[in-house]
Amino acid sequence: QVQLVESGGGLVQAGDSLRLSCVASGRTFSNYNMGWFRQAPGKEREFVAAITRFGKTKLYGESVKGRFTISRDNAKKTVDLQMNSLKSEDTAVYYCAAAGATLSRTAADFGSWGQGTQVTVAS
Repeated sequence: QVQLVESGGGLVQAGDSLRLSCVASGRTFSNYNMGWFRQAPGKEREFVAAITRFGKTKLYGESVKGRFTISRDNAKKTVDLQMNSLKSEDTAVYYCAAAGATLSRTAADFGSWGQGTQVTVAS
């Protein structure tokens, strides 16, 4: 497995922007497709974005498409999530995750997870 640590969460106002980062350690970072998921209290875990090993292909959830951008830097072993035009509905704990061989929107396809970082959007 690869170990993952998220950072960058906080309290912002609706319409603001925020950038989340995830730092990896362990096995070679470029071996993994990476993703971001989020979960609000009492809600199911929701797919946010995913990116292939070298950043050529990206996927986004319908609720964030056009507002969020996923990126990665394999030299730094990081994957970032740039969040723009934030809404109160974006409030959740955000998790980064790693998958061995597939680009997926399904949480079960990701084998390694970070501990999460809280994002709160006030309206």
